[in-house]
Formats: sequence, structure tokens, C-alpha cells
Amino acid sequence: MSERFIELKAQQLVYYVSQFLRGRLAHSELHLFIWDTLEEWSQFQLLAGTPNSLRERAFWHLLHQLEYWPAHSLQQNYQLRANIQHCLSFLCGQGRCPLDCIGVRP
Repeated sequence: MSERFIELKAQQLVYYVSQFLRGRLAHSELHLFIWDTLEEWSQFQLLAGTPNSLRERAFWHLLHQLEYWPAHSLQQNYQLRANIQHCLSFLCGQGRCPLDCIGVRP
């Protein structure tokens, strides 16, 4: 069940983040998507802990980064943007999981 949730939300996350990075989506809309996702996740009766897959780990890591950094950093910090793009590529099934992805389930 959690794998299906991550699969669906990862596709949506890639879309939202890509639109935000292109300047086509307001940061507030990205923020609302993230909090809606967390609210949906809270409906699952799962034990907290380490994610089951690298994909899930990258997903939670990216959500954390998007909420941690302010909008101007997400848009203007080239190293941060490169890290985000690496996570997005992995979530799309391209490349390898970034080494620094330390995402855990909320």
C-alpha cells in the first residue's frame, strides 16, 4: 500500500517541483501540495522508521529539502538545484539514487 502511495505521489512531486523550478508554480502551491501529501500519508497505519526502498528514501528526502529551504534558495542556489534535479531524475527512473538522500518516513 505504501509503495503505491509513494509511486503516485512521486510522479506528482516531480511535476510540481519541475513547474516551480521553471517559475510556473508559486512556492505557496508547492508548499500546499507537500502538506496535503503529508496529511494523506498520516492516514496510513504504518510504523515509523526507515523507508523500504531507495525511491521512498529519495521521496522523503526531497520533501524535507523543499520544506527546509526558503523559496529564494530553492530557485537561486545552483548546488541545491542540482541536488534537487538529481533526486527528480532518480524519482523518474533515471540514474542512481543520490548518495546524500537520507529521507525517512515522517
